[in-house]
Amino acid sequence: MTQPRTPSTKPLSWWRDADSTAHRALIAAGAGWMLDAMDISLYTCAILEIGKEFDLSLMGSGAVAAAPLLASALGGTCAGFLADRFGRTRMLTFSILAFSIFTACTATSQNVWQLVVWRVLVGLGMGAEWSCGAVLLAETWPAQHRGKAIGLMQSGWAIGYILAVLLTRWIVPYWGWRALFVVGVVPALLVFWIRRSLPEPGVWKRTARAPLRDTLATLSRAPYLRRAVVATATASALLFAYWGLFSWVPGFLAKPIEEGGAGLSIVKSWRWIVPMQIGAFFGYAAFGFLADRLGRRPTFIAFVVIAAVLVPIYGHSARDQTTLMLLGPLVGFFGHGYFSVFGSMLAELFPTSIRGGAQGLCYDAGRAFSALAPITIGAIADRRGLGVALGFTSILFILGACLIILLPETRAKEIA
Repeated sequence: MTQPRTPSTKPLSWWRDADSTAHRALIAAGAGWMLDAMDISLYTCAILEIGKEFDLSLMGSGAVAAAPLLASALGGTCAGFLADRFGRTRMLTFSILAFSIFTACTATSQNVWQLVVWRVLVGLGMGAEWSCGAVLLAETWPAQHRGKAIGLMQSGWAIGYILAVLLTRWIVPYWGWRALFVVGVVPALLVFWIRRSLPEPGVWKRTARAPLRDTLATLSRAPYLRRAVVATATASALLFAYWGLFSWVPGFLAKPIEEGGAGLSIVKSWRWIVPMQIGAFFGYAAFGFLADRLGRRPTFIAFVVIAAVLVPIYGHSARDQTTLMLLGPLVGFFGHGYFSVFGSMLAELFPTSIRGGAQGLCYDAGRAFSALAPITIGAIADRRGLGVALGFTSILFILGACLIILLPETRAKEIA
């Protein structure tokens, strides 16, 4: 890992404490995650339009949204182990190519099953990108600034979501949802810069490449087994809450009030979604700075408990557009920011020889469980309305806050 430079009290000293390789790693991982978010969110933003074409119920639309989440668990877990074996940067480039190309292929879907196949393939690349990008940053940034770097990488998700919302607003009303997915091939261009500019982390180069069976054997021993089980349960709770909530926010805003929505059209709803994602951007970044200063666990608990309080209020404010506008950035800030803990804390819980595989396994096993979220929320919404269904996610936020207490505090921990 890059050794930190002499601490400085000047503004942005945390940035100057890292070298140029760390800076390039942040740009690459952040841009990859931003474009990953854009590609995966295109379906979420156009979910009602796609559902109409293929005659899907809300539960059916949620099932299609769940397909890439389930696939991302497999993609992320496999990519984590492969990154331990073949390199972080190399696997990052493969993941970006995968989700970009298969997003564009989504536009060719002629029936529901073709749509599901393409979304599954998108999910494989999506999961792989996070597993490789997060561990790459963890191994290139100084320990005392690792949370900041991971938080800034995660903030790219909000920018990607905003891009998806704006592209939906500009493209779908005029050219339909298929044209929207063609744009998803653009992230593939990032691969050329990454391969030319970004070396593998030094700590990975210095670590012996253990066979997969040895990696699994290490992970099955104390203290790593307990850490893996608790981290997986925490990720499962929070990822279920996240995808249950944010897979359906665009649909909630666009659906008629008498059906439990806010009564905004797909054309108008972007004005409410963009402020929410601006809040998310600052939530991701702020979490990283706070976690480096106050600790991973207390910052995480504060974020998810506040999210648990805000979400039911937001879900029951369908008839009051002013309240929705005011609460949106706060829901975005607290409902997203806590994700920054996974990239830093998971990396700090495991040694380099198994870091990619362990981090990918814990996070993406949680993502597999979260595949139930869009379906579950869709099923509840079919019966009780989307506002009530969104409020259900608060239970999972509280569960996540309880689980993280069982993990050790890892702030500023050196990794090797």
